[in-house]
Amino acid sequence: MVLAAGMPAAASAQSSWLPTSWFPSGRIDPKAMFPLAEKDGPWLVLATTFRGATARDEARTLVQELRGRHSLQAYTHEKAFDFTGPLPGVGLNPDGSPKKMRYANEGQVVEVAVLVGDFASCDDPRAQKALQRIKQLRPESLGGKGPKGGLVSDFLQANSGLVHGGAANRPPLHAAMLIPNPLLPDDYFQRQQVDAFVAEMNADVTYSLLDCPGRYTVRVATFSGAGTFQQGDGNATGTESRSGFVDVAGFVEALRGSGWKDPKLRGVQGESLLVEAADRAHRLTVALRKQGWQAWEFHDRDESIVCVGSIDRLAVPGADGRPQVHPEIARIVAALAPDQGALASGQIVPRSFDGVMLDLQPKPIDVPRQPTRR
Repeated sequence: MVLAAGMPAAASAQSSWLPTSWFPSGRIDPKAMFPLAEKDGPWLVLATTFRGATARDEARTLVQELRGRHSLQAYTHEKAFDFTGPLPGVGLNPDGSPKKMRYANEGQVVEVAVLVGDFASCDDPRAQKALQRIKQLRPESLGGKGPKGGLVSDFLQANSGLVHGGAANRPPLHAAMLIPNPLLPDDYFQRQQVDAFVAEMNADVTYSLLDCPGRYTVRVATFSGAGTFQQGDGNATGTESRSGFVDVAGFVEALRGSGWKDPKLRGVQGESLLVEAADRAHRLTVALRKQGWQAWEFHDRDESIVCVGSIDRLAVPGADGRPQVHPEIARIVAALAPDQGALASGQIVPRSFDGVMLDLQPKPIDVPRQPTRR
């Protein structure tokens, strides 16, 4: 305590071994809104929502208090709603024309949400802990009474008689909930998510497809394995219990680094097509990398694949405004597809690297995701 007292506060915070999160962050720009981005999340806590003429100011004040005083990674997300103009109704008029309706309260509304993140999944322990903490907060900017323009607060106040215990004494953010990032594409959560075992199979691979930073890649080679995993009762001996069945632990070890080259392992599993597929995928990946291609390998329970490229989207706007194939995808497919001259003469000659042939038709695929709990 004596030593700490003799040090300036700022210097102590910078040089101390204590976590930086224990110290308040730098001064926050009073005009900063901290808008939500697609890279944030993918799961966040929706703290509350403001609406009306003062929505932006109220959201800005709250997000800055959450960041400054409570050290929470808070964001704002604005959305406008247009409740003007006619709407298609249900049914037909007597003359056979479709019915038209209009909003009872016409107008344009701006809503600004305050969110806190970033979390890998809705059941992430960090997310659940943050959610419970936010539910109990009583921010000074809300005066402990709930946001003036908050949609949730409006509903609770209007229906306080139906809510157990009423809403008056509850913390203003008690209705917070976990939601996915609204800026993510609709198919984001439909991407293939590998399980823990497949993730372990690819854990020590140098150029693992799971490490690819892009959203898409181009699959250029597929190697099928006829082996089936034997996770049985432990009666198997060695690394292969019987023809076609590969021991899980032995196979995972085979995938680590250059494990395929282990003479002892190759002697036991030399006939395993599954291990052979992994070996060929690894050789091809290394060969493509030497030729300057951004190659990745991925091993699953029944096959190994090799991919090239890291691409964020499949299509881009063309000169005429119409979507066209991403230039990088077109370049990879054109360069690694079968030789066009041979195709013109009626011969199908797949390209090969280090004696390993590529697929006849390279095609873009989703990059598989790591398990959300990983």
